[in-house]
Amino acid sequence: MTRPPNIVYLHSHDTGRYVRPFGHDVPTPNIQALAEDGMLCRQAYSAAPTCSPSRAALLTGQYPHTNGMLGLAHRGFALYDYGRHLVHTLRTAGYYSAAVGVQHIARRTVRVGYDATLAAASRCARDVASAAAAFLTQPPDRPFFLSVGFWETHREFPPPGAAADPRYCLPPPTLPDTPAIRCDVAAFNASLRALDEGVGEVLRAIDGRGGAGETLVIFTTDHGPPFPGMKCTLTDHGIGVTLVLRGPGGFTGGRVCDALVSHIDLFPTLCELLGISAPGWVQGTSLLPVVRGDADEVRDQVVAEINYHAAYEPQRAVRTRRYKYIRRFDGRSTPVLANTDDSPGKDLWLASGWRDRPVTAEQLYDLVFDPGEACNVAESPVYAAALLEMRARLERWMTETDDPLRTGHLPVPAGAVANDPDQVSPRGPVRPLS
Repeated sequence: MTRPPNIVYLHSHDTGRYVRPFGHDVPTPNIQALAEDGMLCRQAYSAAPTCSPSRAALLTGQYPHTNGMLGLAHRGFALYDYGRHLVHTLRTAGYYSAAVGVQHIARRTVRVGYDATLAAASRCARDVASAAAAFLTQPPDRPFFLSVGFWETHREFPPPGAAADPRYCLPPPTLPDTPAIRCDVAAFNASLRALDEGVGEVLRAIDGRGGAGETLVIFTTDHGPPFPGMKCTLTDHGIGVTLVLRGPGGFTGGRVCDALVSHIDLFPTLCELLGISAPGWVQGTSLLPVVRGDADEVRDQVVAEINYHAAYEPQRAVRTRRYKYIRRFDGRSTPVLANTDDSPGKDLWLASGWRDRPVTAEQLYDLVFDPGEACNVAESPVYAAALLEMRARLERWMTETDDPLRTGHLPVPAGAVANDPDQVSPRGPVRPLS
């Protein structure tokens, strides 16, 4: 029997699609090279635009409200069953597992169940990559799964440095062009360069020992960048993610995949690639029919959710090729400010009256004419039929997945904490939820 491929899972914090393979003018040569050798998924989405819920969905193949990760792990939220983490299914197929750097689905990595946790001097890319490279130079004598979690591009960013001149930076699409915002973007770009260098060191360790042909590399991020209107929003600015795969199974040759992909599809994809049955709890769909050319799509919609980030802000969204539908369930008419990271852009929004800007319970966007999701057409008679269809799609999904939000109650684990929804900053005092 042919030995199964090693799996190296590279994941960043808060990067979205803001890398060179998606056309952004920031030098990320190593991520670009990975895409040119592998397969770039242009329409990949996280199941949540918040850190722990997104990661947990990818690694269990389940939506956050199903696997229990309704909020942030370091604030007391957890999976209902850590035995549903991918490493346990891989262990039944003979895999050794190790993790280094950020994992963010448990307060302590040991709870996840890896065979080994590698020591690194910090969570920064240079230190995490160095520890991962050391592992890869002396790998175990059986197939392995290695999780490599980089802190970048989470705030706080490093100083921009000479290579990231603020004068020539493009502000994110949700913010105006001001000197302060350009400086913030330059610092984000510096963090992105550090991420790319970490990715490059890991790839060189794989390729240097001749392991490229026997190693599936997965590179992704949890959600969108930490700017207002991006991270912790259900627009594509928040749930659109980088996803590159390189290695056995057809993930080679600089391919571009335009099929709709959800993070929850990676678990069943790996299972099919390895020739093992996906556990019954998995809610995703294998991508291999698309990779093999047997199908153009494996899904006609992606769905994402928010429950808790810094504060409670329950929302659900369904996205098709044509439309995005977002529904809020908290009854608020103004923004939950604490769920946006503190930044120069947030300061500008606050100074310009953001605190009092209304938010609507329902949003509908026509992604053909409004790909930036700036014009809510939920109340337009022209879109009445589309609104009914998208409402029905969301209701079916919530019913099929037994979403507890349908009854208005989300189970909160003992000890979990959050900010009050009326607070301005996530750095403010937290309160227990139970």
